[in-house]
Amino acid sequence: MTHRPSTRPADPQHAAEGVRVRRGIGLLLLSAVAPGSAQLVAGHRALGVIALRIWGIVLALVALLGTIGAISWTALLTVLTNPLMTGLLIVVAVVGAIGWIVLLVDAWRLSYPPAMAPRHRRAFAAVTLALVVLVGSVVGVSVRTVASGAQLLGTVFAGGGTSKAADGRLNVLLLGADAGKSRVGLRPDSMTVASIDVVTGRTVLFSMPRNLEDVPFPATSPMHRLYPDGFSCPDHECLLNAVYTTATEAAAKDPKLYPGIADPGARATKEAIEGATGLTINYYAMVDMAGFQGLIDALGGITLDIRKDVPMGGGTSPILGWIRAGDAVHLDGLHALWFARSREGSSDFERMQRQKCVMTAVLHQADPVTVVAKFDALAAAGGNILTTDMPRSDIGRLTDLALKARTVPISSISFVPPLIFPGNPKYDVLRATVKEHLDKAEDLDREAARAAGQKSAPASAAPASGATGTGGAGASGSGTGGSGTGSAKAPTTPSAPGPTGTAQPTASASPGPEVDNLESVCRVASAT
Repeated sequence: MTHRPSTRPADPQHAAEGVRVRRGIGLLLLSAVAPGSAQLVAGHRALGVIALRIWGIVLALVALLGTIGAISWTALLTVLTNPLMTGLLIVVAVVGAIGWIVLLVDAWRLSYPPAMAPRHRRAFAAVTLALVVLVGSVVGVSVRTVASGAQLLGTVFAGGGTSKAADGRLNVLLLGADAGKSRVGLRPDSMTVASIDVVTGRTVLFSMPRNLEDVPFPATSPMHRLYPDGFSCPDHECLLNAVYTTATEAAAKDPKLYPGIADPGARATKEAIEGATGLTINYYAMVDMAGFQGLIDALGGITLDIRKDVPMGGGTSPILGWIRAGDAVHLDGLHALWFARSREGSSDFERMQRQKCVMTAVLHQADPVTVVAKFDALAAAGGNILTTDMPRSDIGRLTDLALKARTVPISSISFVPPLIFPGNPKYDVLRATVKEHLDKAEDLDREAARAAGQKSAPASAAPASGATGTGGAGASGSGTGGSGTGSAKAPTTPSAPGPTGTAQPTASASPGPEVDNLESVCRVASAT
C-alpha cells in the first residue's frame, strides 16, 4: 500500500513569524550599512532619501581625503591639522552619530517587534542595542582622538617661528629643560641644533655645551643691547643655559624688550645659538625633562645598545639603581630619563652623547602604528611637556622631513675640547666647523643623487672626482643610527694633476675631535 506525503498546510502563524524576523533583520542591516535605506524600503521615503544623500556626501568626502592622502599624505596631514577642518570633523561626527542611531532605532520600529514572538522580540532588541552601542563607540573614539589632537595642536603649536629655509636647510633648536628644586628658574640642560635638508631630510646634529661662555647675540637681538660684548659676567655665571632665565627676567622687568613674544627666554636662546653657530634657527622645541618620562612610556619605551653602566642618582643624592650595559636594553620612561640626564661618573660631553642616543631612538622607533594606537596618551604627554614656536600649518612638512631623516644616516657633532673650550670659546672656529660639516652633508647628498642617476642610467657619464671610503653613518664617519658604509666627496682643494691632466681624488680627512663616536657610549638597537 502506497503512502502519500502529508498535504497538511504549514502553520500560517509560524510562516508569518519567520517573515517578520527576516524583514526586521534586513531593515537593521540596511540601516547599519547605508543609513536611510531601511526608511526608503519600508516607508518614510522622504527621510530615507535625505539620509542616503547625506551618507553619499560623507562617503565622497572620505574618498576625497583618501585621494589626497594617496597623492601626498603630507598634504592630507596639513588639511586635517587645520583648526576649521578639525572642528568641522567633530561636528559632522557627532551629528552623524546621533542621526545614525535614530535611523537604527527607527528601523527597529518599522520591523514592528510587538508582533514577534517574545524570544524573537528580545533577540531583535538585543541586536538593535548592540548596533547602537557599536556606532556610538566607534564615533565616540574617533571624536575623542580628533579632539585630543586639536587640543594638542592648539596648546603646543602656537606658531611664532619662521618656516623659510636658509640655504636649503631647516634648523630646529631642541631644548631639554630642567626646573629643579635647587635651581632659580628654568635652565635648558641640553641644547642641540638639528639642521635638516629640506629635500633629502639628511640631518646634522650640533650639540652645544650648556656651560658655553661669552655667547654673542646678533645685532638684531634685544639682548644685544644688554650684552653688546657677548653674554659675559665677572663671576662666570653667564653660561649659555642661563640665557633663558636671564632673558625671561629681563622681559618681565621691561615688557618692551620682547613685545608680543610668548616665551622671551626661548627666543633669546634661539638668538644666542644663532650668534654662536652662524645659523638661522627656524624653530625651537623645548621638552620638560620632568615630563619626558610620560612621553617615552606612551611610546612603549625605547631600545638601545648600551656600552657602559649608568647610575640612577648620585651627586648629592644616593644611587637608587643602575642601568646596566648590554645589547637591546629596553628602557621605560623612568630609565630613559635617567639614562639621558645622569651625571654621576661621566662628563657633560658623554651625557650629551647619551641624550642624542635617546633622541635618535625616539625618531627611529616611534612607528606610525604605535603613534595611532596610543595617540591619546601621546597627546596628553606632549601637551604637558612640549612647547614650541612651530605653527600647526607646518606640521605636515616637518613630519615628512622626520620620516625622510629616518632613511639616511644622522651625523652627530659636539663642540668639545680641544676644538672648543667652553670657558674660552673661539666662535669663528665654531662657525667654521658648522659650515664644514654642513658642506660634507651636502656632498653626501650629491653623491647619493649621482649614484641614483647611475643606477637609472648606467650608460651616463662618469661621476665627478670624489673619494669613497668606509665610515660610519655620519657626515664625517660617525652617525647616531648605527654604522655602515658611506661615501664622502673629497675636500674642495684639488690634488696635483694626474697623468691625464685632471685632478685626482684626494682622501677624505679623518674625523675631527668634534665628531661623536656614539657607539662608544650607546646606539639605537637594530632590533626593536
